Parts: sequence; structure tokens; C-alpha cells
Amino acid sequence: MLYLKTDEEVESLRESNMLVSRTLAEVARHIRPGVTTLYLDRIAEEFIRDHSAVPAFKGYGGFPATLCTSVNEEVVHGIPSAYQLREGDIISVDCGVILKGWYGDSAYTFAVGDISVEVKKLIDYTRESLEEGVRSAVAGNRVGDVSYSVQKKAESGGFSVVRELVGHGLGRKLHEPPEVPNFGKRGTGPKLEKGLVICIEPMINMGRKETRQMSDGWTIRTLDGKPSAHFEYAVAVNREKADVLTTFEFIEEVINKI
Repeated sequence: MLYLKTDEEVESLRESNMLVSRTLAEVARHIRPGVTTLYLDRIAEEFIRDHSAVPAFKGYGGFPATLCTSVNEEVVHGIPSAYQLREGDIISVDCGVILKGWYGDSAYTFAVGDISVEVKKLIDYTRESLEEGVRSAVAGNRVGDVSYSVQKKAESGGFSVVRELVGHGLGRKLHEPPEVPNFGKRGTGPKLEKGLVICIEPMINMGRKETRQMSDGWTIRTLDGKPSAHFEYAVAVNREKADVLTTFEFIEEVINKI
């Protein structure tokens, strides 16, 4: 059953997702060669708690950290560690919060210093596939329309779409119905209605689409060892245009100053 939010509830979700956006911007200030992913995690947790919220991921299903930090060939769910970022790495930072009982959830893939042209293209197409998905997230469409839009854009750049991991509904729980795959056929899946809030989160690989889970029980890597990128918005379905509850503007203000 899909839980449709009232306008007031959407505003509560906007508040929690804006905090995630600001948290990711705070993390962005510290992304550089030599910094550990565990240090980024501590920055995020402190920032979230200082803003009267709690980290949504920490303890969720036993996950041990505030952030998912996934570097290079790691697709998602990377556990922060003593790994020191290196020039040319990319890192997907996925962050969630609980603010006043409502969840926020967003992800952004950062470049560490200068990256190759090919990896920059991967990041750009992943970001653009997210934007294409958002354009399809309007009342009257179906989940498959969002999925198709993401897949078409990603594959047009020669990239592949991860199948095992999907976007999801968002509200008083981190994962609500419906699942939102990043591949699919137009006109299929649950119907989108005003007030439905979903997370659209393309996970796009430079090489093959296949992945594997690591022995830590969390980290998902590409099977062929090639890089993967990941972006995520929380989106409220509306009648003519999706209402994006997340913003990357705070992040990009920081990046542009570095």
C-alpha cells in the first residue's frame, strides 16, 4: 500500500531532506586526498546531531556508521574506514537523517582532485539520468516511466544500470513502498499519485551491470572492478512537475569554492 503524504507532511519531509543536503555540503568541505572516510563520517554525525536530528543509517539493520562511503568500484553501502582518499578517486556519499520523526535520504558522488575524462563522463551521465527520472515523476505516470527514463539516459552514454538495488518510498520509514528500479518499461508498475514521496537513486556502472557483496555484509562492488557512480534525490510526486525535496546547490557552492 502506498502512503500518500499531505502537503504538511511533504513540508516535514522537505525539512529533513534539506538537513541531509546541508550535511552533504558540510562533508564536501573535507573531501580531499589524505582524508579518511571515517573522518567524513564523524563530521556528518556531529553536524546532524548539532541540528537536532539523528543519523538514520547508524544501527539500521546493524549498519555501523552515519554515512555510506563508497569509493571507485564500490557501488553503495561502503562502510567508513581508515581508507585515505587519493587523487583521482570518486566517492559516493549516501546520508540519511531522522528529524521530528521524518526521514531524509540523499546521495552525491564526489571527485577527489582531478579525475579522468571517462570517469567524469560517468558522473555526469549518472547525474543526468537522475534528472531525467525526476521529469517523469508526475501524477498519472507509473514507476516504470521513471525507471525507463533513468535507464535510457544512462545507457545512451554507454553505461550500465545496476539491477539488484533500487530506489524506494520515503516517509516515517526509511524504506516504504514502492520500489523504484533504475531500469524498466514505460507504463508499468504502481501509478504515481500526488503526495507520494520517493527516492530516485541511479547506481550506474562504467563497465558491466553485475555486482557482488563483500565479506563485510554491506559493501556492494562492481563485479568487473570498474567505477560506479550514485546520486539520489527525495521527490514528492505532483501533478505537473515533481517537487524535489533535496538540493545539490549547497554542495556545489562548496565545490565551486575549493
